[in-house]
Amino acid sequence: MDIRSIFMGLAFAFMWSSAFTSARMIVVDAPPLTALSLRFLISGLIGVAIARTMGQSWRLSRAQWRSVAIFGLCQNALYLGLNFVAMQWIEASLAAIIASTMPLLVALLGWLFMGQKVRPLGIGGLIAGVIGVAIIMGSRFSGGVSIPGLIFCGIGALALAVATLTVRGASSKGNVLMIVGLQMFVGAGILAIAAMLTESWQVNWTPRLGLAFVYTTLVPGLIATWVWFRLVERIGAVRAATYHFLNPFFGVAVAAVLLSERIGLADIIGVVIVAAGILAVQLSKAGATTG
Repeated sequence: MDIRSIFMGLAFAFMWSSAFTSARMIVVDAPPLTALSLRFLISGLIGVAIARTMGQSWRLSRAQWRSVAIFGLCQNALYLGLNFVAMQWIEASLAAIIASTMPLLVALLGWLFMGQKVRPLGIGGLIAGVIGVAIIMGSRFSGGVSIPGLIFCGIGALALAVATLTVRGASSKGNVLMIVGLQMFVGAGILAIAAMLTESWQVNWTPRLGLAFVYTTLVPGLIATWVWFRLVERIGAVRAATYHFLNPFFGVAVAAVLLSERIGLADIIGVVIVAAGILAVQLSKAGATTG
């Protein structure tokens, strides 16, 4: 058992999931796209500076530049941008649950459009994921929920799934932190343009806003992404993606503790089912890889 890989996977899942709570704190007091663009700019500057001190080069291969462009657009601009906007209207726990379906979407899109085989365990996982989301949405709709918020989060998760399929297999070749930093710049530029067209600069300066911004810039924004790349290098993308099954648990738990968001029985049941579906899909991929 690789204890270091387990620790890295748990740390990534927690940091990644906590971003929804810190984002919710930010958008209460600041325009979402402006704040996110500034976060990416700062994270990118820090990442590239550290990468250069470590001797990493920005002379990347064509596959690496493709990864930078696609993930900068799909993950940073679309996925996170749409989630930041959506969390003006929906709770962090719900956004985290929707985002956690990304591995299920990757498997489904690969099956439908790329001819990738899905083993029976994977098919069961996809069905479980749909059932889990339906249970959660049923309870949320009965209590009232923002439809635009749900749509934005859904489009964001789909964009990240498409990016994951598109750049699968692109290797970092020792330039992990440089690639992470350059992706941040792509997201910052796109979101800055969107912010100038749609937002006004109205900020309610509070200590919570400052702490949330610093946290989301350094921890989910930079450290978690770096840990993810290192984890993929260490154990492979399929096994690393297994840790995504923890995202619904961590996302809901952090939101409940820090934001006092109410979690109902249907939410708990749905989260367990979604997590089980994600795990089943990833285990089926791992079985196909090793089989």
